Amino acid sequence: MSLARRTLVALAAALAVPMAFAQGAWPNKPVRIVVPFAPGGTTDILARTLAPELTKVFGQSFVVENRAGAGGNIGAEAVAKSPADGYTLLMGTVGTHGINKSLYSKLPYDPQKDFAPITLVAGVPNVMVMGAKRAQELGINSVADFVKHAKANPGRLNMASSGNGTSIHLAGELFKARNGIFMTHIPYRGSGPALADLLAGGVDVMFDNLPSSMAHIQSGGLKAFAVTSAVRSAALPDVPTVAEAGKLPGFEASSWFGLLAPAGTPADIVNRVQQETAKALNLPAVKERLLAQGAIPSGNTPAEFTALIDAEIKKWEAVVKASGAKVD
Repeated sequence: MSLARRTLVALAAALAVPMAFAQGAWPNKPVRIVVPFAPGGTTDILARTLAPELTKVFGQSFVVENRAGAGGNIGAEAVAKSPADGYTLLMGTVGTHGINKSLYSKLPYDPQKDFAPITLVAGVPNVMVMGAKRAQELGINSVADFVKHAKANPGRLNMASSGNGTSIHLAGELFKARNGIFMTHIPYRGSGPALADLLAGGVDVMFDNLPSSMAHIQSGGLKAFAVTSAVRSAALPDVPTVAEAGKLPGFEASSWFGLLAPAGTPADIVNRVQQETAKALNLPAVKERLLAQGAIPSGNTPAEFTALIDAEIKKWEAVVKASGAKVD
């Protein structure tokens, strides 16, 4: 073999290594972010806020896919059973990874063993809301008015939720239990369709995640009576907490949302997604938009998010027990 020929062969071999590495590098195709609820709710809002930022950074599309049903269990199960290759992620919630383990007698996935937590995206308070027209029709202007009306009309009021086992459902159940009132629970496949019926007067009340209700509160379509967090929301400083307005000390039922991957996803992929998500959440435009909607951005580490999930499962076990809620 001539010298020129040997040089060309050596050069081709040297170039082949980085080319092969580049072809196998993650991501080299679109990444799915599964939202286990219908479009229009807070889970969906957060996923669609984050997806374009991750698309810019990684050079591949991050596509939001809504797979609603069973209080988030259908979408969560689908991700748990997906290949652990970094191409399927879940926008999990306090429902899928905090509440459902205690609420459902048969959960089709293990929220701790079947997932690799990536990062907490945001925490949000829930807000007790009624359609403004419905509230006016019934003469309800406060939490006290609502409780008085519910006690005077047992079984006549109903409450919407984004699905069985969601924090929206459990906040309502806890409110019922603490006030000694009864309301029929009507679960939907996400906040979007539930809010549509609430605005139309088809259902009476909802303890919605604040970001998905905020625009309707600001437009006057919804009347906000109280937030379910321990302290008032900076996004709605004039709206009291349920603990304040309802004279229910210790009442708290807030929500959170975070990215997870199937268990066994390579740690370098998990860490890269966490780091870039944290950067995206810290961008002024993204941060300001989320804060204005009532969401508090996070971006914590996988270890911190794992510890949060473990703690939340224990916390919500007590809340589910106190509320008496159960789903078979």
